[in-house]
Amino acid sequence: MRRFLLVTALVPLAACNAGGPTVTATNASEAEVKAKVAAATGDADMISPGRWEGTMTISDMKMPKLPPEAQARMAGRMGQPRKFVSCVTEEDVKAKRAFFTGDKNGDKSCTYSRFTMGGGKIDAAMSCKSEGGDMNATMTGNFSSDSYHMDMASNTDGNSPYAAMSMKMTVDGKRTGACRGTEDKE
Repeated sequence: MRRFLLVTALVPLAACNAGGPTVTATNASEAEVKAKVAAATGDADMISPGRWEGTMTISDMKMPKLPPEAQARMAGRMGQPRKFVSCVTEEDVKAKRAFFTGDKNGDKSCTYSRFTMGGGKIDAAMSCKSEGGDMNATMTGNFSSDSYHMDMASNTDGNSPYAAMSMKMTVDGKRTGACRGTEDKE
């Protein structure tokens, strides 16, 4: 499930100025892509700070190593939007922490086979290798400093029930105003 979180962590913070610079990378590490984005955006803010609200809708998920009853519960949740709320602070924006934070445990190595961002569009494919298994993911969508729409797909392999899975989802988010200080409780 941690690999799933890596992909979703990219989304709320992938928004940048739609009229801003273009970034293209091939066979690049997360650090290389982060450096290219930072160089292309310079001192410009990538996203607007504040309260971000959105929905994540999983349209397809297969976890063949789960017991049948768990698979049936998952199938019952398909297509139901799940709401999320986050707060992006001024500090996050200035530190450009909002993009490509990577795995905080440092136990995987990720490479973007392709990464293109510009003109309000993003198209990326990455693969990550870790002791628990490998993940491949794609992300395409539209963004601005105040909203985004992303279509994502991922598949993983490995030995645990959560490691062997494939998933397709759509994530939509928008800035709705100032942070309220309650985002972590919602």
